[in-house]
Amino acid sequence: MSISRGALACCAVLLVTSSGCPATGTGAGAVALRPDGTPGPEKCPAEALKAMEYLRLSVGDSTWIELDANQDETSPITLYDGPIESVLEEDLGLLESPTRLYGQVWTGGPQVVIRYYEARPPRGTKIPICAVVRLSKGQLRKRPDSKPGTAILESSRAGVDIVDAFR
Repeated sequence: MSISRGALACCAVLLVTSSGCPATGTGAGAVALRPDGTPGPEKCPAEALKAMEYLRLSVGDSTWIELDANQDETSPITLYDGPIESVLEEDLGLLESPTRLYGQVWTGGPQVVIRYYEARPPRGTKIPICAVVRLSKGQLRKRPDSKPGTAILESSRAGVDIVDAFR
């Protein structure tokens, strides 16, 4: 499925007119941390909510991703606190695989927390979104040999879910 030029144009206008994106330093760096080092609640920017509506992305929509574009199909992988670039393995709404997702990693708690603030389709510009990485049964739990500021995970794949706020 291809993203229509109209949808991309609308998203591009939203991106250009937006006041800032958390992934670019106006939000992700300012997220309040809980005592265990995990990020606290954060609102999804209005620009991202509108862009996700144009892209036909609803809360709960999900698909599989490669967590780190530089460590695809590797086991185990090491993630570091800070920015991350992931890759969609399957389409998500009007976002085609291999759209890139840009976000932030926090490794302070017992499990890795990853929030995505932007998507970049293969032939498009960056679009604001709100999404999180999720796996059940503790599969995002760090290995005990993870050093501070890092998380060693058994798999390079995870699920990504669209959200309307970060909790």
